[in-house]
Amino acid sequence: MNLASYKAGNNVKTFLLVAALTGLLLAIGFVIGGTGGILTFAVIAVVFNFAMYWFSGKMALKMSRAVEVSEAEAPELHRMIATLAERAGVPKPGVYVTPAEQPNAFATGRNPKHAAIAVTQGIQRTLSARELEGVIAHEMAHIKNRDILIASIAAMVAGAISAIANFLQFSLFFGGDDENPLGIIGTIATIILAPIAALIIQMAVSRQREYVADATGAELLGDPNPLADALESLTRTSEAIPMRVNPSAAPLFIVNPLAAHARGGRGGGMGKLFSTHPPMEERVARLRRMAGASSLQIQTF
Repeated sequence: MNLASYKAGNNVKTFLLVAALTGLLLAIGFVIGGTGGILTFAVIAVVFNFAMYWFSGKMALKMSRAVEVSEAEAPELHRMIATLAERAGVPKPGVYVTPAEQPNAFATGRNPKHAAIAVTQGIQRTLSARELEGVIAHEMAHIKNRDILIASIAAMVAGAISAIANFLQFSLFFGGDDENPLGIIGTIATIILAPIAALIIQMAVSRQREYVADATGAELLGDPNPLADALESLTRTSEAIPMRVNPSAAPLFIVNPLAAHARGGRGGGMGKLFSTHPPMEERVARLRRMAGASSLQIQTF
């Protein structure tokens, strides 16, 4: 398997999904361009989501009760993160530990210079050193690939679409706008369908970035098997030890921490469309296929 081509293909899919989300916003704006105040609500949504992006790192750490640990307190964890940061060509992120018993981890921060990796107490007790290194490599990949920025852009556009839908609902309640080219049926359809379509595309962006992070993490480590082994272990343990987190923070984690989704994205249908994480079986299968490649080249950018 050509790993560079695989990653490039996944990045193209992400670009197309974000483009589709942006196109949906522009299409709605074009159709209802005569509706007064629509731009104001869109700008409010953009500003709100930009603020969320700017402060999301600190908020995620605070919500998870993560505490920064020194090198003296967690020397092995610091060593893993420092080594992988050097391979990825990014500054060493802050090192945090949360008190949660569920084995899990996440990366956050608005850019590589303001990033942090947090692991739970449970993951340090559950995984072997090599498996934990695979998890750290995955989180380092999110930092290297600037996935927080990509997720923020997707959230910003989806938020603008939701704001437009809310404005239309408000306008409809007070009699609407006679000049609205959508008409009553089109307006109702937009109110209902546009936010759903935006959420589906946003979740697809999130799932695609998980695939890319898996591939990049395997590349940084030079071997996909530790991450594949870790994902299998994390799936089993997350089923047994659900974790309470704010739903808005769930996409950050390497496996979905919510009890309602603790089966790791299995199943299909509508649930799969709205899942923030790809099916675990597919993630592991892709990593196992990568293991059949002749070599994985570590690239530094």
